[in-house]
Amino acid sequence: MTGAPQSSPLGPVQRSILVIAAVALAIGLTLARGGLQSGSPLDQLARRSLEPDVALSNGRPTIVEFYADWCQVCREMAPAMLKLEQAQANRLDVVMVNVDNPRWQDLVDRYDVNGIPQLNLFDAQGQPVGRSVGLRREQELQQLAASLINGEPLPQLQGVGASSDRSSGTVASGLGAGPRSHG
Repeated sequence: MTGAPQSSPLGPVQRSILVIAAVALAIGLTLARGGLQSGSPLDQLARRSLEPDVALSNGRPTIVEFYADWCQVCREMAPAMLKLEQAQANRLDVVMVNVDNPRWQDLVDRYDVNGIPQLNLFDAQGQPVGRSVGLRREQELQQLAASLINGEPLPQLQGVGASSDRSSGTVASGLGAGPRSHG
């Protein structure tokens, strides 16, 4: 059956209102999800992250963060980590390792991760110099980064200590927070 096209049950004014409402809804959803930057700070960090082996061999000190998407403390710390990563991009590497991704199980085991967020700290030669367990505020992250960049001893912060050496059985020293602590 051919014939004249059927007319829309909506008039031109209603169609215009519908289009405006759809555009407003799209803009509202975009703003609610963090604006034009796609993803949360944690997602942005994860997407920008170098591979751990690349970061540990490129001559820059490195912070490896073990995290999970569901971890509220990890999400709380993410804006400060993103700011640090952006400010120190040419001097310090920030590597994100999702503990729920089976791809990283060997690293989770190697660095004895049993609480998150856990930051493993490496010097410019890729050697472990310490770790931090639990929430770190922006100022504390800046202190850790400055110590790594300048090759200085780590600051005396609760939950920060020397790295464990699993092969010798030496346990990390100076860890004030338990491994399941979030700060």
